[in-house]
This record gives sequence, C-alpha cells and structure tokens, in this order.
Amino acid sequence: MILVAGASGRLGNRVARLLLARGTPVRAISRDVSRLAELTRLGAEPVAADLRDPASLARACENVEKVVAAAHAFTGTGDNNPVSVDDAGNRHLIDACRNAGVEHFVFTSVRGARPDHPLDFFRIKFRVEEYLRTSGLSYGILRPSAFMEFWAALLGQPIVERGRTTIFGRGTNPVNFVSVADVAQFVLIALDNPAARNQVIEVGGPENLSLVQVAAIFERVTGRTGKKSHVPLPVMRVMAVLMRPFNPALGRQIAAGVHMDTADQTLDMTDTLTRFPVQLTRLEEIVRAQFAASQVG
Repeated sequence: MILVAGASGRLGNRVARLLLARGTPVRAISRDVSRLAELTRLGAEPVAADLRDPASLARACENVEKVVAAAHAFTGTGDNNPVSVDDAGNRHLIDACRNAGVEHFVFTSVRGARPDHPLDFFRIKFRVEEYLRTSGLSYGILRPSAFMEFWAALLGQPIVERGRTTIFGRGTNPVNFVSVADVAQFVLIALDNPAARNQVIEVGGPENLSLVQVAAIFERVTGRTGKKSHVPLPVMRVMAVLMRPFNPALGRQIAAGVHMDTADQTLDMTDTLTRFPVQLTRLEEIVRAQFAASQVG
C-alpha cells in the first residue's frame, strides 16, 4: 500500500493515477475526501487526513509501505500556510511514518531549497529535507522546478480568452519549467529504483524559457495574439512587503515572482537523465494539449 498525501493536487493526483494504472494499491489522503471522488472511482482508498492533525496521520499510515508527500500550502490562507503545513505538517507525517514502520518516504521539495534562501518557503522545504534525512527512514527527495501547466495557464489562457496577459517583472530571465507528468515519473523512480534511495534528485524540463518566451509559444501554438503588460519589479518588491500583514499568500506569490525574475532559474538535466532516463515534455506540447482541450465542446 502506498499513501499519497496531497492526492487532490496536481502532482499527487497524477502520481496516484499512475500507481493505480499499474495495479498498485493506493491510499489517497486529503482534508476534503469529496475531492478524491475520481481517484476513488479508479480504485484508490480515500481517507480524510490533515497534515496539521497528527492523530489523523497516525491512522492514515497504518499498514502503509511507502509514502509520497506531495501536499503544500504555498497559496494557502489562515492556518493553512507553509509554516503549519509544509513545515510542521510534513514533520508530523514523517513522525507518523516512522512510528508506523513505513519502509520508504518520498518528499516533494522545491528546486533551490537551501537554508539561506531569500524566500521562507524554500527555507522551510530545506528544513523538512534535513528532518527526513535524520529520521531513520529510507527516503527520496525530489526538487522540481516551476510547473509548466501552472504557468502556461497563468500566462497563456488570458491570451486565448481575453487577448491580453500580464507578465510579472521584466519577463526576460530564463526559467526552467517542468511538466507535472514528468515530475510524477520521477516520483515513481524515487519509489522503485534502488539507485534513487537516499538521494536528492533535481527535476526539471528540457528548456529554460523566459516568461516572454512562454507567452510567445502560446501565441504561436494557438494562433492568438495578445497584448502584454508588465508589472514593474520595483512595484512588485513594494507590494510583496505591503501585502504581508493583510494577505500573506499574495505577498508570498509576489515575492516568488520577484525571485523568478531576478535569480538564476536555469537547469541542465543532462546528469539527472543519464542516471534516470525520462522522456521530458516540452512546453509546446503542454500548450497544444491545453489548447486542444479548451476547444472541445
């Protein structure tokens, strides 16, 4: 039995589907089990559990061999936030796994996680990595770059639907984007491949693209042209600070946008693919699939 935490999210849902398709028993957990209806139909065992509630995790981890931790609260509000979920919540899950005798734990971190990162979310992810390393559990740590599906929708869909889009910052800094489907393949590698045991794997896509290039790919693929406006970096820096007391989630997102537009976001996957061969998805493929889906009906 493999437990998937965050099974209602982009990555967790994809991982659960892949496991079910190959006949692996899956226990899918979410705070809201109604969001697990489709996975339940496919054969998953739905369980209501909350990373902030250690007792619920203890019950969820019973008779589980491996765990995939794919939940996060980067955009969460109130007491559903990175401190309560990504930090304390993942520690609760690791403790529950250790107490239940779980064999292996796969943690989805983030590319760039380090103790001195300027963004607290990245520092939190690194702290959880360290907690997992010292837990005594066998583990796999994945550090994926920015998800293509999210950014294609954020920048591209407005071009199709409204003929305009907003680019945060200059939009000229190269960024590595990865498909959720490819990250899910690496999760399976981290679950199954002995060579991935107790390893940190950097996970990215085949291209480093600026946000301006992302918008241009969307225009070329869809045949739609959109007006592009920019939110200046100085404005974003001020907004990130001003929003913290009133809307911490938005403040985090704006601060992440500043970092994306100013720090090195590139990645060369050559070494990783030599160790763990995966056919990586290009952004154009994602855009074509999203656009085709939007035209159905």
